[in-house]
Amino acid sequence: MIIPLVAKLETVAVLSADDRQALEAIGGNTRSFDKGRDILSEGDAPTHVYAILDGWAARYKTLRDGTRQIIAFLIPGDLCDSEITVLKKMDHSVLALTPVTVASLPRDALMELTRDRPKLAQAFWWATLVDMAVLRAWLVNLGRRDAQARIAHQVCELHARMKRIGLARDGEFDLPITQEQLSDALGLTSVHVNRVLQRLRSEGMIRLQNRHLTLLDAERLGALAGFDPGYLHSASS
Repeated sequence: MIIPLVAKLETVAVLSADDRQALEAIGGNTRSFDKGRDILSEGDAPTHVYAILDGWAARYKTLRDGTRQIIAFLIPGDLCDSEITVLKKMDHSVLALTPVTVASLPRDALMELTRDRPKLAQAFWWATLVDMAVLRAWLVNLGRRDAQARIAHQVCELHARMKRIGLARDGEFDLPITQEQLSDALGLTSVHVNRVLQRLRSEGMIRLQNRHLTLLDAERLGALAGFDPGYLHSASS
């Protein structure tokens, strides 16, 4: 079962029934990971590509002093390790932020599938390019935005990505990320993240309660962040 991955790919590519069946045929096996466990660790040489079915994960790098930099948040439909079809070894780790279930796609079978099916190859290439575009947006966020705009941009991005796969509705979605994890992604302290979130709440732009986020004024939040969803390259953007 790889429905979230298929749903994501079909936002930009028209897959035939045969394409979907072929992809589902190699993704029938699943694995589960507890919250706080590495799904993949730096230096691993996986033989399977993992597609997230349920839960949230994060790509991260650990520095010599033990501090951590989160370099991507992964949601249902995302691939944890598509780069190993070329690079073979992981150059970063992937952590389960919640309990996570993944579909396990054999690397060799996936490579054969994309060789034989141009539409699937095009869709997977799009997914890789969007990951790169998101990383570029994160670099700009870290390097040039102040703390309030930085957090607003991250919130807008996560909402747009969740909406694309049908997991955000009317400006609301589950956000199972701690303030510490946000600080590791945004280069801020947890105290600073808390202060900015309180300000966004008090100014009526968001409501965050029990790990559930509501955009109360999405237009104003987007203007604060300078958020343009075009870099996510959805069919509608």
